Amino acid sequence: MMGKNIPEVKLGIIAVSRDCFLISLSERRRAALIEACGKKGISAFEAKTTVENEVDMIKAVEEVNAAGCNALVVFLGNFGPETPETLIAQRFAGPVMYAAAAEETGKDLIGGRGDAYCGMLNCSYNLGLRKLKAVIPEYPVGTADDIASMVLDFIPVARALIGLAGLKIISFGPRPQDFFACNAPIKALYDMGIEVQENSELDLLVAYKAHAGDKRIDDVVADMAKELGTDGNGYPDLLPRMAQFELTLLDWAEQNKGAREYVAFANKCWPAFPTEFGFEPCYVNSRLASRGIPVGCEVDIYGALSEYIGACISQDAVTLLDINNTVPADLHAEEIKGKYDYALTDTFMGFHCGNTPFCKLNGGAVKYQLIQNRLIEDGGEPDVTRGTLEGDIAPGKITFFRLHSNADTSLQAYVAQGEVLPVATRSFGGIGIFAIPEMGRFYRHVLIAKHYPHHGAVAFSHIGKALFTVFQYLGVEDIAFNQPAGMLYKTENPF
Repeated sequence: MMGKNIPEVKLGIIAVSRDCFLISLSERRRAALIEACGKKGISAFEAKTTVENEVDMIKAVEEVNAAGCNALVVFLGNFGPETPETLIAQRFAGPVMYAAAAEETGKDLIGGRGDAYCGMLNCSYNLGLRKLKAVIPEYPVGTADDIASMVLDFIPVARALIGLAGLKIISFGPRPQDFFACNAPIKALYDMGIEVQENSELDLLVAYKAHAGDKRIDDVVADMAKELGTDGNGYPDLLPRMAQFELTLLDWAEQNKGAREYVAFANKCWPAFPTEFGFEPCYVNSRLASRGIPVGCEVDIYGALSEYIGACISQDAVTLLDINNTVPADLHAEEIKGKYDYALTDTFMGFHCGNTPFCKLNGGAVKYQLIQNRLIEDGGEPDVTRGTLEGDIAPGKITFFRLHSNADTSLQAYVAQGEVLPVATRSFGGIGIFAIPEMGRFYRHVLIAKHYPHHGAVAFSHIGKALFTVFQYLGVEDIAFNQPAGMLYKTENPF
């Protein structure tokens, strides 16, 4: 589903050994780690150079580079040489995780003792001295099986970091008036190594018109019709317009990504878009998101960035939603209370006009944007306001999250795990009833207190652990979460 816009992790493992320890101990433990990874379905290249000194370090990095590795595990099979092992992270271009071997048996603590528990301290100390970034698991010492589990956690993190290192965000703006919530200082993108290309809506319109009569339109129309089925394809006459737009965006991405490998969009979609293009872009945006090419609504650059991170981690479709409206008390009493363990304030409705991928909706269908229809077409027969993809969001686990730049270009982020409940919304748009434990307090003391915008990215699984690690790696100091009852926020009144 994700296609070529999501990187593939090619993992390498380098073992290190302090020269006053037996090198065979580190090599034997490395072989056990490779075997444990294989049992968990992890494909990893085993560098045969064991690093004892800086010359070994150069050789080992050349070895993994020649094998095409783009992510690396540095394994302290014993205490390890602190300078060469940290220089690996300096010399290797991709993300690096460090982990250390636990002792194996109380029956062999002379020749078989590796002291990697101690060595990991010196490794961390030297990484800090050199200001090098690395992923260090929560408890980075363990058996081969333990470390293989750490590697399993590292892979989605590495995928996101590789993606960000090769990402260009393309925007078509400017942002809609009075949508300061989508204000996006771009300096923080450059600080993270992400490229951005800002364009005018007019550039997009010119490109769209140039695709009139494109020979590929019929094939895209057929693919849209197949996806939507009979029930979802209420406006078959609209599909050629939307197919033309889909080709426009895909071609723009290919022709403008330049030196970068991956692309995300942040596009303006109202108020001028429907009248000038002749439709709403939501369904097309949903189709790109399902292929790992997020399209942030309302020129929300950091929303698109967040979506892309979620797509890399989950390898699944994502969406961008408004943290939109409360669940009415009567609906909660009738459909939720007593059935699900959520208070009214734990619930809310996440909504957007129609950008959530078809595969994440129950009974999705192309419809028209009710609000824009009132404004543009006086509530009459819809034409240019058609193009939303609407339906209740399918129930299941979700992670609601956002990486965001403040006005001073400092970064902050939040992560909250929960679920979409199997309860009908009785409303319009792409919408679902979300339940997040202690959402009411999180809403007040994170989203409001820290001045977050109303847009949040949604992944359709629990990926909080990986997100937190990615945000830490990026240097985000303020990473908020939905704190449990009894754990007060700094701004929370204890009385």
